[in-house]
Amino acid sequence: MESIQNCLTLTQRQPPNPDVVVSLTLALTAQERTRSRHRFETEDGQVVFLRLPRGTVLRDGDILQAETDGSLIRVVAKAEPVLSVFASTPLLLMRAVYHLGNRHVAVEITPSYLRLSPDSVLRTMLEQLGLEVIEEVTPFQPELGAYGHHSHE
Repeated sequence: MESIQNCLTLTQRQPPNPDVVVSLTLALTAQERTRSRHRFETEDGQVVFLRLPRGTVLRDGDILQAETDGSLIRVVAKAEPVLSVFASTPLLLMRAVYHLGNRHVAVEITPSYLRLSPDSVLRTMLEQLGLEVIEEVTPFQPELGAYGHHSHE
C-alpha cells in the first residue's frame, strides 16, 4: 500500500511557461493527457494523482500545481508510436485531412505533415490516396477539435 504522504494531488493547470521552475516532469501520451482524474507515476517513481476539472485536456508544457504544498510539475508529450503522413502537394494533404476528419480520427495537423495513431486500415487508405506514410515514435499532439476546452496557440 503506497503512502498518501508520498503522493502529490494535482488540482490546478497553468499554461506553458518555460521560465517556471518545476520540481518534477510528467511524461504523458496523447491519450493520457485527456484524463482529468487518474493516477500516474513520474519517470523517477513519484506517484501523482490528477484531480482536474472534468474535460481538461493537457497540452505539452502545461504546468500542474499540487494541492497541498504548491509543487509545480511540467507535463511533456511522451514519445509514442504514430503514423506521420506526407504529401507531394498541399491539396493532397488537405484531401487526407478531409478523409480522416470524416472518420473522426484524432490528428495532429501541421503545414507539412499529419500525424495519427497507428491504424492499418487508415494507413492503407492514405497510401491509396498517394500519400507517404512513415511509422515513427515521437510526441503526438492531436487537435482538440471544435469543442476543445483550451488552446495555447
